[in-house]
Amino acid sequence: MTTNNEPASAIEAQTANAHVDDEPAPSNQREFNKNWQWFIATACVAYTVFHLLVMNVWPLETWTYRLIHVGGGLFLGFMIYSAKTSRSDADARWRPLDLLLLLIAAGGVLFGLAMVIAIWINGLMGQDFPPIWALKYFGIPLFVGTCAAVVHGWVFKDRRKGRTAPGDILLALSSVAAIAYIVFFAQQLQLRAGMPMALPSDMWAAVTGVVLIVELTRRLAGLALVIIAGIFVAYAFLGPWLPGILAHKGYDAKRFFTYIFTDNGILGAPIAISSTYIILFVVFAAFLQTTRVGEYFVNVSFAAAGHKRGGPAKVAVFASGLMGMINGTSAGNVVATGSLTIPMMKKVGYRPQTAAAVEAAASTGGQIMPPIMGAGAFIMAEITGIPYLDIVWAAIIPAIIYFLSIFFMVDIAALKNGMTGLPRSELPRLDKLLKQVYLFTPIIVLIYALFAGYSVIRCGTLAMVTAAVVSWLTPHRMGPQRLFHALEVGARMALQLVAVCAAAGIIVGVIALTGIGSRFSALLLGLADQSQLLALIFAMFVSIVLGMGMPTTAAYAVAASVIAPGIINLGVDPLTAHFFIFYFAVMSAITPPVALAAYAGSALSGSDPMKTSFEAFTIGLAAFIVPYMFFYSDAMLMQGEVTDAIHVTITAIAGVYLLSSAIQGWFFGKANPAVRIALLVAALTMIEGGWVTDAVGVGIAALVFFLQKRLVTPEAIAHGAD
Repeated sequence: MTTNNEPASAIEAQTANAHVDDEPAPSNQREFNKNWQWFIATACVAYTVFHLLVMNVWPLETWTYRLIHVGGGLFLGFMIYSAKTSRSDADARWRPLDLLLLLIAAGGVLFGLAMVIAIWINGLMGQDFPPIWALKYFGIPLFVGTCAAVVHGWVFKDRRKGRTAPGDILLALSSVAAIAYIVFFAQQLQLRAGMPMALPSDMWAAVTGVVLIVELTRRLAGLALVIIAGIFVAYAFLGPWLPGILAHKGYDAKRFFTYIFTDNGILGAPIAISSTYIILFVVFAAFLQTTRVGEYFVNVSFAAAGHKRGGPAKVAVFASGLMGMINGTSAGNVVATGSLTIPMMKKVGYRPQTAAAVEAAASTGGQIMPPIMGAGAFIMAEITGIPYLDIVWAAIIPAIIYFLSIFFMVDIAALKNGMTGLPRSELPRLDKLLKQVYLFTPIIVLIYALFAGYSVIRCGTLAMVTAAVVSWLTPHRMGPQRLFHALEVGARMALQLVAVCAAAGIIVGVIALTGIGSRFSALLLGLADQSQLLALIFAMFVSIVLGMGMPTTAAYAVAASVIAPGIINLGVDPLTAHFFIFYFAVMSAITPPVALAAYAGSALSGSDPMKTSFEAFTIGLAAFIVPYMFFYSDAMLMQGEVTDAIHVTITAIAGVYLLSSAIQGWFFGKANPAVRIALLVAALTMIEGGWVTDAVGVGIAALVFFLQKRLVTPEAIAHGAD
């Protein structure tokens, strides 16, 4: 979720500051651009409304709905990119290669689109089978034209806001052609995809769709996911020449690509979630953004904690927790809350990289904060078959422990360094904010509806309607114009997730087709030698590595396909196994060297990205023991008796506090290396959640406390106190 001063999508963020010194466009160009932007906005609104209607009023056949979801996302992605970019006036000449690529692209894409139109017209006229010539000549020109348009976008990167880029428009039209073909033959493809009877035209439509998905993912999410997807695609063809467990018989292009564009691949679990729950809650977040509820969350956090020691850092923790309930992306959380908290942290004495690191670590927790959990709960429910409400319920204690661990790190650091809070005169007044407590109503309605047993889609819709109604009690009433804006922003915010989920579907499809997931699970069993702990440590590293540079949604989907079966075969409960993998996929956002949340924070603070990522990792280090806690005691996931859940929660809080003190080197005064080691041992003994180990940990902590009281001077203890 973004603030009103921030770009509404990754596409806008990429281009918002480009060529700000360019000369103004002529009046006719400005008028054209205004109309073009209106067309894009209307298309975004139509995309959002289509999803809301299908989910709530007019159900559509599953394949057709998912295909339109993917195709519409591709069309909008390339059109929005086109609406924002073009060549600079300084390079307005048509170079030979430039012109050649555009001509090839235009010829191929338009010819392929014409063939698809002919196929559709033939179908509308009641013909049983489309014309052979249309099927024969449809695919290759479309594929070649699409590749030419993609290469044109790579080679000629001169851009200027306010113009249109022909190559991107052609990619949007290619998306229409490829997806329209697959939609037309959806019923037949469900039978012949991945089989010898698949037609060459089926393959070319699927190949073109894959190229378009990969290109849009590159533009919106970076190269990391594209490279991983490319490796998996190459693996599908190179299997016969690979050694050991990697070897497989290999697949021809027709079987592979037609298989990938089914519900075993691109149209599988990630897109199933993206086309329902993700887009629903993204639009809900857009409604809350438009009605300024997100700003209210941040203001409440400032009023409650801004005056405490290290106040702005604690505000970051509270605000990120509140924002995480509705917005589950790490980078989105950083932008939404960090634009306010990072400058305030710098104001009270935090270094820029520390301010960015605190915000990144706090914002990362938004993805494990119920009820939305960055779409992780929805994908987990789809993969495991565990009811969504059970997953949300299980996430409550780990989320609380995560945010407490960040809070302890921040508080101890502020105490150690003598940091103060902000003057109350500079903070919002809590009594005035409490008079607007009705702004929490959409969240309350969402949570109540979930626990009342309504479907997730109905709950999200009710919360969305509540946000619109509540806005009429504020100066930001949601009339037709604001409603249009919210629907448009919702579509723009969803585009990256559509591309990412489709790309993740490619990887999941390769895993399903080649069987590498089951073989990898067998290898995991062998390496772990029947040790659940070793298997989980291995799973932790794989989840973190996969998450580096990949959005959490994609990282979890891939890791769950590869690792989870092996862990479950070792006897680990499915909920615990999947939660473990998801938790560490989330933590990858602050794990160097590629820590996306830390990079977003460093951009706001002006700090070094790598130093920021290492400090964010340090701040979040205490949270790394939480998954091992719920592995040893599933009561932390609300499994079992209430008394057990209370017990493990208390010991978990004590454990993360001791670990935070060990990391910061401060425990009721400065801690020497021996004290820090003792605190670390005490914290680790509390991981298991047993009465004996907890007693040992408490005993060590008590001994250290009394030694600190005797060895540390009162002046040192008082250092940094309020």
